[in-house]
Amino acid sequence: MASGSDRNPIIIGGLPSQVPDFDPEETREWLDSLDAAVDERGRERARYLMLRLIERAREKRVAVPEMSGTDYVNTIATRDEPFFPGNEEIERKILNATRWNAAVTVSRAQRPGIGVGGHIATFASSASLYDVGFNHFFRGKDGGDGGDQIFFQGHASPGIYARAFLLDRLTERNLDGFRQERSKAPYGLSSYPHPRMMPDFWEFPTVSMGLGPIGAIYQARMNRYMRARGIGDTSRSHVWAFLGDGEMDEPESLGQLTIAAREGLDNLTFVVNCNLQRLDGPVRGNGKIIQELESVFRGAGWNVIKLVWDRSWDPLLAQDRDGVLVNKLNTTPDGQFQTYATETGGYIRDHFFGGDQRLRAMVEHMTDDQILHLGRGGHDHRKIYAAYRAAKEHQGQPTVILAQTVKGWTLGPNFEGRNATHQMKKLTVEDLKGFRDRLRLPIPDRDLEEGLPPYYHPGRGSEEIQYMHDRRRELGGYVPTRVNRARPLKLPGEGVYAALRKGSGQQSIATTMAFVRLLRDLMRDKEIGDRFVPIAPDEYRTFGMDSLFPSAKIYNPLGQTYESVDRELLLSYKESPTGQLLHDGITEAGCTASLIAAGSAYATHGEPLIPVYVFYSMFGFQRTGDQFWQMADQLARGFVLGATAGRTTLTGEGTQHADGHSQLLASTNPACVAYDPAFGFEIAHIVRDGLRRMYGPGAEDVFYYLTVYNEPIQHPAEPEGVDVDGLLKGLYRYRTAPGGTVPARILASGVAVPWAVEAQRILAEEWDVRADVWSATSWTELRRDALAAEEHNLLHPEEEPRVPYVTRALHDAHGPVLAVSDWMRAVPDQISRWVPGTYQSLGADGFGFADTRGAARRFFHIDAPSIVLGVLTELVRDGKLNRSVLRTAIDRYQLLDVAAADPGTAGGDA
Repeated sequence: MASGSDRNPIIIGGLPSQVPDFDPEETREWLDSLDAAVDERGRERARYLMLRLIERAREKRVAVPEMSGTDYVNTIATRDEPFFPGNEEIERKILNATRWNAAVTVSRAQRPGIGVGGHIATFASSASLYDVGFNHFFRGKDGGDGGDQIFFQGHASPGIYARAFLLDRLTERNLDGFRQERSKAPYGLSSYPHPRMMPDFWEFPTVSMGLGPIGAIYQARMNRYMRARGIGDTSRSHVWAFLGDGEMDEPESLGQLTIAAREGLDNLTFVVNCNLQRLDGPVRGNGKIIQELESVFRGAGWNVIKLVWDRSWDPLLAQDRDGVLVNKLNTTPDGQFQTYATETGGYIRDHFFGGDQRLRAMVEHMTDDQILHLGRGGHDHRKIYAAYRAAKEHQGQPTVILAQTVKGWTLGPNFEGRNATHQMKKLTVEDLKGFRDRLRLPIPDRDLEEGLPPYYHPGRGSEEIQYMHDRRRELGGYVPTRVNRARPLKLPGEGVYAALRKGSGQQSIATTMAFVRLLRDLMRDKEIGDRFVPIAPDEYRTFGMDSLFPSAKIYNPLGQTYESVDRELLLSYKESPTGQLLHDGITEAGCTASLIAAGSAYATHGEPLIPVYVFYSMFGFQRTGDQFWQMADQLARGFVLGATAGRTTLTGEGTQHADGHSQLLASTNPACVAYDPAFGFEIAHIVRDGLRRMYGPGAEDVFYYLTVYNEPIQHPAEPEGVDVDGLLKGLYRYRTAPGGTVPARILASGVAVPWAVEAQRILAEEWDVRADVWSATSWTELRRDALAAEEHNLLHPEEEPRVPYVTRALHDAHGPVLAVSDWMRAVPDQISRWVPGTYQSLGADGFGFADTRGAARRFFHIDAPSIVLGVLTELVRDGKLNRSVLRTAIDRYQLLDVAAADPGTAGGDA
């Protein structure tokens, strides 16, 4: 009978499985034959022979599994496990103390009068997975570089806090402030990994499930990108993502696996905690989630390491001469393994081993207690160390470690493996006593029977704590830690903005093109040009950004190994290992992940990057809004461009491309500074101020959203004496009325400003109305300023009341206010309560549709004649005009006939 150490894993490249070698001499002959074929005839011939052998094996009904799957056993055989360099006994004591403090943190958070909740079971299942990483793998930042980037599973946060407590990074007061960020400030702890709330501790927000996996992939890619372009040496950084098996159902979790394989990101390791449970029940009760994920990851080109069983299974697998045990493991569904985790050793003997005499014989020498403690691989430090080391040493592919665990492990029979364990937050006195006994902690009964359960610390001078500090010193510092070493960038002078401020002359261009021209000039700047990271989801040509192809080139670690089909063109498609453009394909989620990784590089690696993500505005905040919140949480900076914006500027595309609401969605994100510029000179001032705020001295943790349009217009030169302060605040008087005696005001944003100017002319010439046109560059910033003033006045009644900027700006003007934009009315209506006088808005509410721009604007009643009618209506309401003028205007401009509208300029994507 072969021992565990004599077992041979034959699962390289996906072939099955751990089987004892009962004829080593014959095996050697076969291997020698293969070696000879490779040496003498080459790899291609050897590959052909292997495929023919597999084909013949299947013809002979030899059970050769598909390449995508292997048996339900560990990938790394016992004999191939490396030496474990740690002190396992000390590490067990450390982990037991961490487990206790994590559970007590959550339990104490349920104390009377607080009851803020928390999660115990996730960390209980993954504690060993983290502990081995902390003790042996996770690199800190003390060496001056970015260290490793670790995406912690969100629900495991109590365990990370508990370990930080043992290291004196947090105090008992901090732990008692868990989930009480404001009431216990500055000692409160965030519920989950949250850099905005704890900017010196957490690096990556991960609890919105699915965003951790995709974020980790693009972080690993960004590390390679930065190194390839000479921005920073990220060669020693490794990205670790700790995920849940239930989380892998999220489309973002698996949707971008192929890019990691395609670009050979061997600086990336996924650790999937396969405790077989979702929040409410089994992940795959009737199936096997580890086997399913193995097929998915292998098919995507990843290196897969299965960590299924702990060392107690090794002797049983070693004597599995005819594969009956492996077959039983292969065919037992996850729902049944979950049940085994809650049952007795006798039950397991009868139900797992009892159905076959050969299985019964394997365990007849074992007690029920020994059978009960046949464990899962994700709880075995030696097995975990072997898997992590293999992942770090593997080259050419990203690695996923599929580690089987038990949810609620060590918490006792009321928690372990139960369907409800995710929602269980408080341990009874009996639970605590059993938990303490299992962890062998010196906590007396009286401390558990009276008041709140105590935290446990073995003492600062104990060997456990010294061991922890020693390990972290050797690995480069404490983890997690977020450090901002970035220095302000030297920003370009006024010259780079001069072209946009001069206008476009007789040429008609869209604001999208105006921005691209500015971006091109900024990328030529000697100080910061190489720090721009343009990002687009397969739409560079759509947005007129193909002009960047020849000079900046598209990043591809393989370069361009083919002749481009358009190589003869001036703007041909060019890829390069040092390319600057990120062309992520048709994936807004992937592009936004790139945006976040680049936008937080100033903290991750101490090297500021300036991402510029350009996309169809409809598919930004609507499709990937959760990631923009992740961007805000991660304190990332950069520019986000919603191109082809507005409900009516891309109407040939129809409903699904007609964005009339992204400005409203953007307004809900507190870190997003949203603008809707009309002209190139406005864009110049906004971008210049954005660079100052995000990359200059005293940099702010915000990002800019600009909506730009695809409708060509003649851009005016910057008016002399333009109110730049008002422009940046969100509102300034763009054009005074050319004539008329009855006063009114039109507020417009973006593509609607030219309509307002035309309406201004009509009102003056045909209705004797003097309507000033104001450009509302940011409805959202106006609202935020007003809300801040109101909050100050609420809390400081003894001080002189603050007046919102929009109120001050419009206070001395006269006449009713009509607001108009290519957005739904809720966008301009954000400021209505602070506008002096009467206020009304026009907007593109409802679904978009395919038609000419003119027809769409007439349908929504936002074109110039409709603005005229809107102003006249408000003047009638104020008693300044006779009501009869309204019917006259409706008939004169045929406002009830969509087909009568001037179709406007031709379309075009950019």
